[in-house]
Amino acid sequence: MMQYDRRVRVLAACFSCVAGYVDSIGFLMTGGFFVSFMSGNSTRLGIGLADGSSTAGFAAVLLATFVIGVMLGALTGRIAKARRRPAVLGLVTVLLATALLAHMLGAGVLAVIPMVLAMGAENTVFAEDGEVRIGLTYMTGTLVKLGKRLTAALLGGDPLGWAPFLLLWLGLLTGAVTGALAYRSFGVHALLGAVLIMATLTLVTARLDLDRGR
Repeated sequence: MMQYDRRVRVLAACFSCVAGYVDSIGFLMTGGFFVSFMSGNSTRLGIGLADGSSTAGFAAVLLATFVIGVMLGALTGRIAKARRRPAVLGLVTVLLATALLAHMLGAGVLAVIPMVLAMGAENTVFAEDGEVRIGLTYMTGTLVKLGKRLTAALLGGDPLGWAPFLLLWLGLLTGAVTGALAYRSFGVHALLGAVLIMATLTLVTARLDLDRGR
C-alpha cells in the first residue's frame, strides 16, 4: 500500500468503507453470515460440518460465490486493460444494484449472492501481476502491517508509516457502523446507499485514471 499516492490510499479507504457497509447489511440479513469476510464464513463452515448443520451448506455456497466474484473481477480487469480499475468498480456497482433489485423482487436471502460476488470482485481493484496489493474487504493482514509499522516507528523508522493501514481499517469500521445503522432504519433497502457511493467512486477513479493517462 505504501507505493500508492495519497489519493489512491484515500480511495482505498473509501472502498473498504463500502465493503464494511455492505458486510454489515449482509450479516444482519442472513443472521450471522458475511458477504466479504470469508475467514468468518470458513469458520461457520467448519462449525456447521462439526455439528452436522445445514448452515455448512450455506457457508460453502457463500465461499464459492466469493471466489467466482474474484474471478469475474479479474476477468473484467483483463478485458478492460488500461481502464481496469473503473471497469471493476463499475462491475461492483452493477452487482450491488442487482442485489437491491433482487430484494425488491422478493428474492429474500438469495439477494445476498450478488452482494458476495460484488465483494469478491472489489478485491481485484488493486491486483497487479496476479497479486492483490491492497485487500479491501478483510483486515487481518492490514492489522499485521499496522503493528509492524508501529514497531518500526518506535524503533526510529518512518514515524507515519502506520497511518495508511490505520486509515484502511478505520474505513471498514466506519462502513460497518454506518451499514448497521442504515439497516436498522431501512432494512436491505439500505443497499441503495452503497450503490450510489460506489457509482460515485467509480466515476472518481475513472477521472483519476484519465488524468494519469495525460
